Amino acid sequence: MNAKDTLFCKKTTLNCGGRLVSLRQPTVMGILNITPDSFYAHSRLQGIDAVLQQAEKMLTEGATFLDIGGYSTRPGAPEVTEQEELDRVVPTIKALAREFPEALLSVDTFRAKVAQAAVQQGAHLINDVSGGTLDERMFDTVAQLGVPYILMHMRGTPQNMATLTTYENGLLEEIISFLAQRVAQLRTAGVKDIIIDPGFGFAKNIDQNFELLRRLRELELLELPLLIGLSRKSMTYKALRVGPEEALTGTIVANTLALLHGADILRVHDVKEAIHTIEIVRKTLTA
Repeated sequence: MNAKDTLFCKKTTLNCGGRLVSLRQPTVMGILNITPDSFYAHSRLQGIDAVLQQAEKMLTEGATFLDIGGYSTRPGAPEVTEQEELDRVVPTIKALAREFPEALLSVDTFRAKVAQAAVQQGAHLINDVSGGTLDERMFDTVAQLGVPYILMHMRGTPQNMATLTTYENGLLEEIISFLAQRVAQLRTAGVKDIIIDPGFGFAKNIDQNFELLRRLRELELLELPLLIGLSRKSMTYKALRVGPEEALTGTIVANTLALLHGADILRVHDVKEAIHTIEIVRKTLTA
C-alpha cells in the first residue's frame, strides 16, 4: 500500500500552493459535478449553495481534495463550449476558496484556459482527463502555474472514446507507454508534481477495466502517485446488472482492490464510505 512495500520509490508528497501534502497514507478526492448531465444523476449540483453544502459535507467526512468539473466526460457526452465551462467553473472555485480557505481544490478540465482561470481563483491542482492531448497549451500552462497535474490516460474525445478500445500492443503496455511519454514531456516543460490516473472507463471496455484493476501494480514502475476513479462507473454496476444509483457496494469493493494494488488517491462521489474503506484496508495491512 505504501512505497516501502514495493521495489519502486514512489513520490509521496505534493506541493499544493505552498502546502506540502503527504500521500504516505491513501487520501480521498470528492467529486463536485457542476454539470446537468453527469452519468450519476445524484452527483449533479445546480447552484453555488448546493455546491457549498456538498463541499462542506465531503470535507467534514474527511476528503483531502475536492474536484470541480464543468464538463461531463461520460461516454458520448455532448460538447460544452469553453465559455460555458468557464461560466460554470470559475464562480464555483471562487466561492469554494472563499468559504473553505483550507480546502485543496482541483479543477477537472482538459482546457488550458479553464485551468488557468481556475488556479487564479484558488484551485491548487489540475485534473486533465485527456493527458494533455486535447489542448497543446496545457503542459506549458501547468508549468507556468506551478501546480500539481493529474495526468490521465484516454484516447480520442469523450464523444468517440468508446470506439477506441483496441490495444494491439497490450492494454497495460500501451497505457504505461502513453503515461511515460507524457511524463517526460511534462518534466521537460518544468512540471514538478505529477499524479497518474490510468483512466478507468476512458477508451476501455468493461473487461479491460477489470484487467487494468488486476494489473494496477504494474504502474508503479513510473514511481508516481496513483489516482483511481472507479466511483459508480459502469464496471461497478453493469456486472451486477444494476444502475449507478445502486453501485456503492461495487465501488467499495473495487476501491478496496485498488488500495491493495497501490492506489494513493480515491476519486469518489461517496467520501465517508471511501474513508472507511481506506481505514479497514490500513488496519488489515498493519495489524
